[in-house]
Amino acid sequence: MASNRLKLNEDKTRIIWLGTQHQLNKTLPQMLTLQNGTVLQFSTAVKNLGVLIDSQLTMADHIAAVCRSGFFQLRQLRLIRQSLTPAAVKTLVHAFISSRLDYCNQLVCWCYWSAAG
Repeated sequence: MASNRLKLNEDKTRIIWLGTQHQLNKTLPQMLTLQNGTVLQFSTAVKNLGVLIDSQLTMADHIAAVCRSGFFQLRQLRLIRQSLTPAAVKTLVHAFISSRLDYCNQLVCWCYWSAAG
């Protein structure tokens, strides 16, 4: 990183081990010490480009976060629904909810089919 003039942000950097539950149960280090003395803890889930990835690639954390976000948006829309036309409500639901469901859904499908196959 230093040779590319990059600086590690210790507060935001997360590292994760990926594997099956059997593989993850084997003895793994809980932290990584870098050459400059920085110690990084391993996480059970990390976020990359807005997608939560867990150590077994089940996407359970990401799906839960998308559901939480969707329900929050629906509750917010419920507060102003009486002020809008049905067509406007439908447009807002599609704009807020569909965009959250469609974001990275190909990755979710890939993880599901990889785990199943």
